[in-house]
Amino acid sequence: MKAVRPLLRQSILSTSLVAALLALPLISSAADKAASPPAKAALSVNTVMPTRADWPVRLSANGSITAWQEAIVGAEIAGLRLIEVLVNTGDQVRKGQVLARLQSATTEAELAQTLASLAEAEANLAEAHANAERARQLDGTGAFSAQLVSQYLTGETTARARVDGLKARIKADQLRLAQTQVLAPDDGTISARTATLGAVVQPGQELYRLIRRNRLEWRAELPATDLLQIKPGMAVSITTASKGKVSGKVRMVAPTLDAQTRTGLVYVDLIGNGDAKPGMFARGEIEIARGGVLTVPQSAVILRDGFSYVLRVGADQRLTQTKVIIGQRSGDRIAITGGLAADAAIVSNGVGFLADGDLVRVVAPTAASAPTSQAR
Repeated sequence: MKAVRPLLRQSILSTSLVAALLALPLISSAADKAASPPAKAALSVNTVMPTRADWPVRLSANGSITAWQEAIVGAEIAGLRLIEVLVNTGDQVRKGQVLARLQSATTEAELAQTLASLAEAEANLAEAHANAERARQLDGTGAFSAQLVSQYLTGETTARARVDGLKARIKADQLRLAQTQVLAPDDGTISARTATLGAVVQPGQELYRLIRRNRLEWRAELPATDLLQIKPGMAVSITTASKGKVSGKVRMVAPTLDAQTRTGLVYVDLIGNGDAKPGMFARGEIEIARGGVLTVPQSAVILRDGFSYVLRVGADQRLTQTKVIIGQRSGDRIAITGGLAADAAIVSNGVGFLADGDLVRVVAPTAASAPTSQAR
């Protein structure tokens, strides 16, 4: 009996040791779970809710800036030499201002000769009138024959006609003399000059080009479908090649389209030329309507793989990368035209340091305010 007890005690110890060894992994696993800390947030973020704003709906177009009207200033008289050139390209001129002078000595001499001929003709008219008056008084008395009376009366008419002809010629000579001065037909800026000192000019020969009243216009090219939406009076914002901003207003829409490109022109009057110059290429936006759009801060939108995304914060504080369709911009705001619900909470900044599925800690949601500036 005493020999059996040690064997039984050894068997019980072995069984307890095996049980302890089997339970060891379970205890270790539970201890690990109790000891492991909870997952930490990747970054503290601020969130923002999209807001609706009344923004203009615009059509973008390209085109050229040109002069509203460009007047051609030329000579009106032939065969005279240009003796004085008074203005140059870029000069501001007023209507009636003398731009150039032609040699006038010949025309002045012709005028003086005509004036002398008029004086002689008026003297002849006075004599003819006196003879005609006597013939009228003595007609029927037999003192003058009928033929002589008719001759005196005809002489008076002929002398008066000569006087009238010379007076008309004087007006023509005076007009020719005035045409020896080349005058500005309107206020504006000289855009080109071909007048050369000493040149003998011909009628219609161009001497200057003048931008009338310094008035410029933007001629935008648009396809037929967009032209149907344009109406006179619509506001336009134009960006020049030098990044300057110029305002404008639609004056008219071309009644025809280009047969090759199927595009038409929209004529926009510029309000203040700014740094716009004729011949300059410019891009502009025509405001065709106004409407409510969903907007978010531009800092909340990230560009990845050629697409625009926002990071939406879920109830579990994890981020969901959401593709959105963006529209026009206004200041630090950007319009979202698709892909985002109006009640979604999105990360407002620092999105470049975050990724889809990140766990974040929201500091304090902020309400976005509607922008006050116009969209561009």
